[in-house]
Amino acid sequence: MNAPGDISMKTDEVLRVELEVFRHEHRDLDEAIRALQERGTADQLTLQRLKKKKLYLKDKIALIEDRLTPDIIA
Repeated sequence: MNAPGDISMKTDEVLRVELEVFRHEHRDLDEAIRALQERGTADQLTLQRLKKKKLYLKDKIALIEDRLTPDIIA
């Protein structure tokens, strides 16, 4: 049936809350990646994993934004 991450069954209010949570996580990951790169203390595998998670969050954010943005017929 529907996967737990399926947004089709969620209300707009729930999606807005999730959107803010995902945006916050995305910013945190960005800061963590930048800090690790500046210090040079992270190995490439760790950086790769953090970047992959950041891209995943970016995709989730875009998906939710598309759902919340009303379709405008011109």
